[in-house]
Amino acid sequence: MNTGGPTDRPQRSGAGGVATVEKTLAVLEVVADRGGATAKEVSEELGFPLPTTYRLLQVLVGCDYLVHLKTAKRFELGYKLDRLGVSLHRQVGVPGVVRQRIARLHETVGAASYFAVYRGADVVVAHVEDCPVHPRINPMNFGFHEAGHATAFGKILLAAMTTEEAGEYLDAHGTERLTSTTITDRGDLRRHLAEVSRRGVAWERGEFVPSEACAAVAVHNAAGAVTGAVAISTPDRDVDRKRAAELEHALRSTANEISRWLRTG
Repeated sequence: MNTGGPTDRPQRSGAGGVATVEKTLAVLEVVADRGGATAKEVSEELGFPLPTTYRLLQVLVGCDYLVHLKTAKRFELGYKLDRLGVSLHRQVGVPGVVRQRIARLHETVGAASYFAVYRGADVVVAHVEDCPVHPRINPMNFGFHEAGHATAFGKILLAAMTTEEAGEYLDAHGTERLTSTTITDRGDLRRHLAEVSRRGVAWERGEFVPSEACAAVAVHNAAGAVTGAVAISTPDRDVDRKRAAELEHALRSTANEISRWLRTG
């Protein structure tokens, strides 16, 4: 006869299951970040017992998320991850026309150029054009969606939100101080976003990464709603008043071209 509460056992099992999933994903991330790793290296980095680490690694190998290079005694990323990556790119989906416009922006202004889209409640980097001379800001790669309060395209998103929506976003994501110039006070950020909305362009200078500047302009869909942003990044020391005006003009032109294509494409 079961005298315990009707949900006692499922709750304990569920909590353990979540913890196991979190540990397994942590193992996968370590292997990815390190470009491959031994079980001992993963164990030491995460602080997991070596037997636990081996067990989690073998689960990932069995599911084709990792491969075990037995001769080298290392684990590396598996082939199933490529299918997941392809699927993610397909879902985020940046049309060829948009990629061409971002590439032309990069070539025209001589700065790393980005296209960000709004996916759910996040602003996500969907495409980047850069080169060795004008590299992207690390870690602004495909899929980057953090620090909306400190990135130019994040500010475009926040400026387009209602006060309530922006408050919910900041409650969930916070306003972490990333550099000495990051705007962390809600009141200061609210006033800054009002200026972004008024001017139609967002700037951040050293707020996300020291000595780097970013600017962004919104992209609108057929209904006039903000659905994304075009952005650039460049060393802050290169941005004087003339350069800032040139960048803003190029951003507005590119954003308008993409918005027109979205309305008629």
